[in-house]
Amino acid sequence: MKVRTGRACACLLVCLLAPLAGMPVHAGELFLDYRFANVRIGGGGFVSGLLYQPSARGTLYARTDVGGAYRWDAGHARWLPLLDWLPASDNNLYGVESMAVDPQDAGRLYLLTGTYADPSAGNGAVLASADRGAHFTRSDLPFPVGGNEPGRNDGERLAVDPNDGRVLYLGSRAAGLWRSADRGAYWTKVRAFPVADAGIDTDATGHGGRTKPVGIVFVVFDPASGRPGYPSRVLYAGVSTRGTALYRSTDGGGHWSAVPGQPTGLRPNHMERARDGAYYLTYGDEPGPDRMHDGAVWKYVPASGQWTDITPLPRAAGQPSGYGWNAVAVDASAADVVMTATFAHYTPRDVMFRSTDGGRHWVDVFARSRFDTAHPPWLEEHTPHWIASIAIDPHDPDQAWFVTGYGVWATHDLTQVDRGGTVHWQFLDDGLEEVVAKAIISPPAGAHLLSALYDLDGYRHDDLDAAPPQFTAPPRYTDADDIAYAAGQPDLIVRSGWFRPPVPSIVRAAYSTDGGLHSKSFASEPAGMQGPGGGSIAIAADGSRVLWFPRDAGHGYLTTDFGRHWSVIAGLQGHCRVVADRVDPRRFYAVDARERVVYASRDGGASFVPLDGALGRFAAATAQLRLQAAPGAAGQVYLSGRDGMVRGDDRGAVLDRMDELTRVDAFGFGMAAPGHASPALYAAGRRGEQQGIFRSIDGGRHWQRIDDDAHRYGAIGMITGDPRLFGRVYFGTGGRGIVYGDPAPVLP
Repeated sequence: MKVRTGRACACLLVCLLAPLAGMPVHAGELFLDYRFANVRIGGGGFVSGLLYQPSARGTLYARTDVGGAYRWDAGHARWLPLLDWLPASDNNLYGVESMAVDPQDAGRLYLLTGTYADPSAGNGAVLASADRGAHFTRSDLPFPVGGNEPGRNDGERLAVDPNDGRVLYLGSRAAGLWRSADRGAYWTKVRAFPVADAGIDTDATGHGGRTKPVGIVFVVFDPASGRPGYPSRVLYAGVSTRGTALYRSTDGGGHWSAVPGQPTGLRPNHMERARDGAYYLTYGDEPGPDRMHDGAVWKYVPASGQWTDITPLPRAAGQPSGYGWNAVAVDASAADVVMTATFAHYTPRDVMFRSTDGGRHWVDVFARSRFDTAHPPWLEEHTPHWIASIAIDPHDPDQAWFVTGYGVWATHDLTQVDRGGTVHWQFLDDGLEEVVAKAIISPPAGAHLLSALYDLDGYRHDDLDAAPPQFTAPPRYTDADDIAYAAGQPDLIVRSGWFRPPVPSIVRAAYSTDGGLHSKSFASEPAGMQGPGGGSIAIAADGSRVLWFPRDAGHGYLTTDFGRHWSVIAGLQGHCRVVADRVDPRRFYAVDARERVVYASRDGGASFVPLDGALGRFAAATAQLRLQAAPGAAGQVYLSGRDGMVRGDDRGAVLDRMDELTRVDAFGFGMAAPGHASPALYAAGRRGEQQGIFRSIDGGRHWQRIDDDAHRYGAIGMITGDPRLFGRVYFGTGGRGIVYGDPAPVLP
């Protein structure tokens, strides 16, 4: 299968006048021409790897755990996304666990894709490109891949034979070692590899307590063991185990044996070959990135069989250091220049080291560095951590990059550190918007967009094309969960979040009276509240009361004075999302997506009753329920799921069915089209068998697709129109940040 990436061609150019006049548009007939761009946040996600193409000056790739892969565009100083063409059905492929290039072919790029190693997530795939990621062919694998699992910072698991670009090797998590002889089109298992399947000793536990196999974390060829056109005879593979971990083949992969003298007791993470034939390896007691308490750096010289511990920071005998070692890089132009960095040394930050004598002596690079933290404005609150990859430009040793848990840093004067000078670092994350939104709102006043995000709390986006500061602290949440505004007083904003690790003294709900410019914690949390906080939050249309249904609390709470007093909501239990009516301050709604039940309240949220009737039957019969109150209509709601969308009332009646949509993953409302009374509707889902993003201007009777095959963005978890700009749409993705779209100008 061949797919196209990039921004080359939009969809069919359609005059907007016909839809505005109410012309019916049926499934598969026409597109609306939209232009999409990322809402600028300035980074914020974990970039798990960097890789230079040595045969093409300035060609650098980045991979992320949930946000796809990118290529650096030096001319415009920004990152170009390579996987925006992935549809919702292939959202799992947005996690990129490894990448490889053919050093003899400047256009060749390979991506090992798949986000989660659970069988329920589906198997992974290798995406192969001959034109630097402009187009890809896909080869499905018979096993899962874990781009967002423990060990995603290790690598590279995917490798191209530098002497024969047809040959690739792939290290899997639980299915052993694999080989391709036709540039990644077909793969066969290497039966001779000693670790055929992942054992218990390769497992690791990551965030959320998930224990997953890590398996084979890198494959490295020795280019000196072959010549162009003749495959390399020697290659290495490293397994994430504290026992025997490093294996070598001297016959092109036909037979394998353990490398003699190798260290044990720690797991290998990375292995890099210097131009003189020496290898540098980093180790940790855990694979990371969530946990790593100890580690080491070793140098291996195959010619002599000598192993040397060259760890930059010594540790007390028999005692863990408190951090590990992960990234390692060598200078292609100087055999003895090597760089590495600590991993999980959070306080005060991780540390980078450089050696110009093969690891005998080290210099602390950051101690002689200056970081430009002016842009984005939230940057000065973050320090380097999760340094999973360091890349030195093979054509310019002064140019180097390193990744962090929130983006990438670059320098143009790296060798200054060798002369006692200062290294200057810039945060070059433009275009690399690898964040995940949990909620977005577009109020009718103030900023056009506000967000709640994983890892970065949230933002008031006054300028969509400029990275904003985070919400004012306190509070500043590790993760935000929800955000809402009072429909009749849109300057009143409420939001919820949580902290990692928990901070008992800080309230996990906040409010703003000026549209999010300034925030203030609620006066208190409900007495005896269980769980991590966060969860769903809603505010009445007149701002008179707030409903909060925290995560794992089991029930919800009501306050009329921003947390000075709380009462338990009657009739709601389990895991509910609460929603305020947009007109009547006494009406609220709730949905329990797990139990497939919809509730309504007419007493200001003090108590709820389940809705029966046709609306209740629709809820009970579908999955992935989403509930929103209707704009401008008291007592009316929209309910969607895998079987479409309906409009109903708070007595359980169904008033209208949006039959053209056969599945709805997210929906929202925007400004009505000129000449139309009902608000524009936006939905991500399916019309018939066609997956896409759709817009309706006639109350949901007819829908037109507004995305195109080059701009799919994977699974879309939330979407809303702008109540002040007709045609403007915002949506949150599973790893490509927040995207906004506008209708393309109509050409004369």
